[in-house]
Amino acid sequence: MKIAVTYDNGNIFQHFGRTESFKVYEVEDNKVISSEVIGSNGVGHGALAGLLSGQSVDVLICGGIGGGAQAALQEAGVELCAGAEGDADQAVEAYLKGELISTGANCDHHHHEDGHSCGDHEEGHSCGGGCGSQPTLTGRNVGKTCRTHYRGTFNDGTQFDSSYDRGEPLEFVCGAGQMIRGFDAAVADMEVGQIVDIHLMPEEAYGMPDPNAIFTIEIAQLPGSEELEAGQQVYLTNQYGQPFPVKVTTKDETTITFDANHEMAGKELNFRIELVEVK
Repeated sequence: MKIAVTYDNGNIFQHFGRTESFKVYEVEDNKVISSEVIGSNGVGHGALAGLLSGQSVDVLICGGIGGGAQAALQEAGVELCAGAEGDADQAVEAYLKGELISTGANCDHHHHEDGHSCGDHEEGHSCGGGCGSQPTLTGRNVGKTCRTHYRGTFNDGTQFDSSYDRGEPLEFVCGAGQMIRGFDAAVADMEVGQIVDIHLMPEEAYGMPDPNAIFTIEIAQLPGSEELEAGQQVYLTNQYGQPFPVKVTTKDETTITFDANHEMAGKELNFRIELVEVK
């Protein structure tokens, strides 16, 4: 069987209709035997479903997805597991173990248009704090497809991500907004084979936490929330039907509090970046 995941920077991209890449896993005897990243060519919902069907994909794992796209996938015979987030490889392993659940709590009255304070962006993972009036990037690699190896650490040296560990370079279009601002800017004028070390303040990464993205609601008004626990990550749906990821921060007998800030918001990040290829 084949499993496809909406893919960005090693993680599950959170807007099916805007994904630029899928990571496709070949599975035998409930184990991954190979994987490859394919481009979506920027096509719409129906064509994306057709692309997956053409790749003989049996299952799609993704984050947010609309009703039209769900219908297109159903028509194409692709099983859907929506509401997933985080590391793509780990999500596939969880699916194969039967631990990945395709449902999230619904909240149809929440006032935020999405879980990230990124203005008009519907998908905020890659724009971090760089939305709005950031100057246009310049450099020899802007607009080109770049493949990089990288290792990301916090200031205390703790590693939070590494393409080296996955054994696969990260591929993205430089300057297209697929990456956080500081990473994009570092790669913009690198030479193939060059290695750089960068330190990013929150404003160059995932921005500062937004207090307005922390909200409390009555458990009785949110069916299914009585089963949630502090520390759990789920998806809520706003009044426009758009899903967004949140983390349960506190819960008592009558209310539950969610935090829709990106988990990396407010953090300084360090990257060692190696430019492997430009095409």
